[in-house]
Parts: sequence; C-alpha cells; structure tokens
Amino acid sequence: MKIIIAGCGRIGSGLANKLSLDEVTLAVIDQDPRTFDHLNADFKGQKIRGIGFDRDVLLNAGVEQCDALAAVTSNDEANVLIARIARLFFNVPRVVCAIHDPRKSQLYRRLGLMVFDPMSWGVNRVADLISFSHFKVSMSMGDADIVEIEIPTLLAGRKVSDLTIPGEITVISINRGNQTIIPLLNTAFEDRDRLHLVVAPRSVHKLESLLGL
Repeated sequence: MKIIIAGCGRIGSGLANKLSLDEVTLAVIDQDPRTFDHLNADFKGQKIRGIGFDRDVLLNAGVEQCDALAAVTSNDEANVLIARIARLFFNVPRVVCAIHDPRKSQLYRRLGLMVFDPMSWGVNRVADLISFSHFKVSMSMGDADIVEIEIPTLLAGRKVSDLTIPGEITVISINRGNQTIIPLLNTAFEDRDRLHLVVAPRSVHKLESLLGL
C-alpha cells in the first residue's frame, strides 16, 4: 500500500511514524525540511521538500500509484487544495483532509472531501481511516464511518442480519444493478451487490471477520 502524507507537523509526523510500523510505502511532503526531524530515526519512506499541491512534487511522491493521501498541513485552504487535486486529477482512491476550523467542515464535506478535526482526532484514528484497504470510506463522521463494499460471492444468499451488530455495524443500503434498496434484516444478499454500511471505528475488524476478509 502506498500512502502520501502532505505536512510533517505534529499530526503528519505522528501519522508517518505510526504507519511506518505497518506494511506500507510512505512519502512525506513538507516545505520545511526541519520538520523531518520529527520522524523516527528508522523511518524508511521518502522525505520530499516542497508544497503539497505542486504537481511535480506530488508526482515525485508517487501520487499516480498511491492508494491514500492525507493532507495534514497547518493551513486549511492548502489541505483542501491538496485533497481536491489528489481526488480530481490523480484519482487517489482514499483522501483525508485536516480542517482546523470546524465551521468550514460542512462546506468541504459538500465538496465530497473526507475531512477531520485534528484537535479531536488522534493519529491512530486517522491511520485506521486511510490504511484499511478492504473498504472504501464514503464519509467519516468522527464516531462512525459510512463504508462501501461489494459483497463477497460466498455471502450471496445470506441475510442483512448476518452483517448487523447493533450499535456497531448496520447495513443502510444495497445497490443492485440500477436499483437502490433500503434493506430489512431479512433481506438476502445477491452476487455483485454493493453495500453501504455505518460502522463504528472500533468495529472495523469485526466487519472484516463477518465478511471473511
């Protein structure tokens, strides 16, 4: 898995140090090379000096092959610009964006950005959000994520109740062909169904287990 982190301040360096312990390839971007001193001594990823919304800088960081990008500089507008470039121009599958002013969060969510408040979110929460490869996170609401997944073939014929844990995991819709279904607990899955589920962050591993992943 390839992840780019734009910004190597408190959140960015903490995220890089956390993810460097996992099986991921990392690139960290920052204008100020002194911020790279916050990285662990054994950090093996790329350290790239530059502006995160500069096209050449992103290309150097491997944005065309990257699976996820976190825009976590100290500037909200820069983070939004980085995130939108990653999504719209390079089709990065998973992009998260730190917004320090919570009054702006709803506006940026309407632009389709997955935003978070760095004051209330810890590094572990952000790391979980961008590094789970089995799910596409459509929206994060802090205490819950809306995730999208195609039903595994082995679960065809099983019921919504088999993927439900009250207070933790709930199937909210099924896309089947050109139809969207609001399911009941006894609704049966069909092959190639795409599901949207609300999942508590602490329950992601339980969902993976229920799906046989």
